[in-house]
Amino acid sequence: MASGSGSFSDENEMQNGSTSSPSLSSMLDFPWPTMLVSRERHKRRKKFPKGRDPVVIERSNLVNISKLVVKELIEQSLRFGRMLDSDHMPLQHFFIVLEHVLRHGLRPKKGLLGPKKELWDILQSVEKYAPEAHDITASVRDLPTVHTHMGRARAWLRLALMQKKLADYLKILIDHKDVALVEYFEPDALMLSDEAIIIIGLLVGLNVIDCNLCVKEEDLDCPQGVIDFSLYLRSSHQSLTEPGSDEGDNNMVTVLDQKNYIEELNRHLNATVTNLQNKVESLTTTNALMKEDLAIAKNNLSSLFEENKRLRAGEQVPEKCMKISVLSESTDSSTSFVDVTNGDVVELKQRLEEERKLRQEADKELQLQMDLKAEMEVAMKLLEKDIHEKQDTIISLRRQLDDIKLINLEMYKKLQDCESSLKHKTELVQKLEFKTQSMTDTIVSLENKYFESESCKQEIEAQRRQLNLHLSKNEEQATSVEVDLKTEREWRQSLQETMQQDRDKISQLNHELTQYKLIGQKYATLQEEYYSLKEHSLEQDQTLEELGKQLSVSRLELSELKDSNKNKAKLQEGMWAKDATATNCKSCNKEFNITRRRHHCRHCGEIFCNPCSDNSMSLPSSAKPVRVCDECHVALMATYSVM
Repeated sequence: MASGSGSFSDENEMQNGSTSSPSLSSMLDFPWPTMLVSRERHKRRKKFPKGRDPVVIERSNLVNISKLVVKELIEQSLRFGRMLDSDHMPLQHFFIVLEHVLRHGLRPKKGLLGPKKELWDILQSVEKYAPEAHDITASVRDLPTVHTHMGRARAWLRLALMQKKLADYLKILIDHKDVALVEYFEPDALMLSDEAIIIIGLLVGLNVIDCNLCVKEEDLDCPQGVIDFSLYLRSSHQSLTEPGSDEGDNNMVTVLDQKNYIEELNRHLNATVTNLQNKVESLTTTNALMKEDLAIAKNNLSSLFEENKRLRAGEQVPEKCMKISVLSESTDSSTSFVDVTNGDVVELKQRLEEERKLRQEADKELQLQMDLKAEMEVAMKLLEKDIHEKQDTIISLRRQLDDIKLINLEMYKKLQDCESSLKHKTELVQKLEFKTQSMTDTIVSLENKYFESESCKQEIEAQRRQLNLHLSKNEEQATSVEVDLKTEREWRQSLQETMQQDRDKISQLNHELTQYKLIGQKYATLQEEYYSLKEHSLEQDQTLEELGKQLSVSRLELSELKDSNKNKAKLQEGMWAKDATATNCKSCNKEFNITRRRHHCRHCGEIFCNPCSDNSMSLPSSAKPVRVCDECHVALMATYSVM
C-alpha cells in the first residue's frame, strides 16, 4: 500500500503571501504577512460556514491522527513488551505529528528582517514555571550535533518523553497560555483551543511506555520524514469474514472516517500548493521590481561618480586664477588688470563654495544610495533563500499529493469492497432472523425450566437457612465453651503459681523458725549469766561504796598534808636533770624515742614527754611563760590562787 505524507503545513505558511512594492524601504516597513493573514481569515469566514471552517477541520484532523498514532504506539509497546528506540516507526510518526500539533497556528515573523517565532523559544519558557525542566533545556543547549532552533525543539521533546514528563510540561504551558503562548500563536491555533486538553490526555497515556532515544546520534536539524498511514488504516476484509455484525459496522464507520480524513487532507494539500504557487509568483514579481530599483540605483550612482569627477576638475581653475592675481600684484603692471582679476577671484570663490556644497550633497546622496544598495542585497538574499525553501516545499507537497491520490484510489477500492460486503451482510441478517425465531422457541422452553428450577432453588434456600441457623447456634455454644475452657486454664495456671509461691514461703518460714529456736536457747543462757553477773556486781558495788567512804576520809587527810608540804617545797625550783640519765617520762613512764622527745620542766627540772609538759607559766626566774609539767602546773596554780 502506498504511504501517505505526514508533513502538514502550518496555517501561517498557507497564508503567508507577499505584496510587491516599488521601493525597498516601504517593503521592509509594511507589515504585509499580518495584513494578508487577517485578510485571508476574513475571506475564509465569509466563504465557509461555521461548521466547515478549514482551520477547525485541520485541528480535528490533527487530533484524530494523534489519537491513531498514540493508540498504535501504546498497543505495539504493550504487545511486544520491550523498550522503544529511535528506529521504532510508530514512535517516529508520533514525533512528526506532535511537531505539527505544536506548530499549528504559529505566528509568522513581522517583516523580512523581523524576528521569527520559533517553537524552541516556547519550550525554553517551560523552565520559568517548572524548575525541574532546567536540566533538559541546558543539556539541549549543550548538544554539539544540533545547530538549528527546530533541531533543539525536537531534542527537547525526546528528552521530556524519556523522563515521562512531556504531558506535565505541556500542561504547564496550557495553564499559562495567557502569558506564554498568546504572543506566539494565532487565536485559532490548536494550542490555544479546547482540543489541546485532548492532546494532553493522549500524552498522559504515554507514561506507560519506556523509551531509549540517543539524541546525539540523530540528525534532528534535517526535515522529518513522511507518515505511513498503512499502519493505521485497518483492512476491511478482516472484519467482513467474521460473523459478528457489530464489529463489521464499527470497521465500516472507521473506514468511512478515514476516507473523509484523506479527502480533507487532499483538499488541504491542494489549497496549500495553490497558495505557495501564488506566493512564488508574488515573490518573483517583487524580485523583478527590486532588480529594476537596483538598476536605477546603479545608474544614479554612475551619474554621481561622473558629476564628482567634473567637480574635482573644476576646482583646479580657481587655483590658477589665484596664482595670476599674486603675480599681478607683484609686478604692478597695470591697475585695470588688477581690478579685473580681483573681481574674478571673488566670483570664483563664490562658485567654489557653491560647488563644495553641491559636492557634500552629492556625497550624502552617494552614501544613501550605498546603504540602499546594501539593504537591497540583503533583501535579495533573503528573498532568494525564501524562494528556494518554498520551491522545496512545493516539490515535497507535490510528492505528498501523489501519495494521497494513491491512497484515495485504494480507499475507493475499499469502499467498493464495503458495498459488496453490505450485500453479504443483508443475507446474513435474513439468516440471523430465522435463527432468532428458532431461538425464541428454545428461550420459552428454557424459561419454563427456569421457573421450575427457581422453585426448587427456593426450597433448597429455606433448608440452607435453617441449617445455617443451627450451625450458627452450635458455633456460638462452641465459642462460649472455648472461652470458659480458656478462663479455667488461666485460673489453673494462676493457682499453680500461687501454690508454688506458698510452698516457697512455708519452707522459708520453717528455716526462720529453727533459727529463732536456736536464738531463744542462746537468749535463755545469756539471761542466766546476766542475772548472776548482776548479783555479783551489786555485791561489789556495796564493797566499793564502803571502801570509797574510807578512802575519801584518808584522801582528805593526805591531801591536807601534801598541800602543806608542797607549798613549802615547790616554791623552790628543783635541779636540772641530765638527758643521758632519763630514758622514760617521769609522769607517764613512756620510753623516749625519735618521735617522743625529751622536754625539761623549767620548775622542777625533771624530763617529761611533750603531752605531759605542754603547759606554760611565768616563773619567778623568768618573766616570760616557760614549759612546766602537769604536776608543777597544778601546784603553781593552787599556790597562785591561795596567794
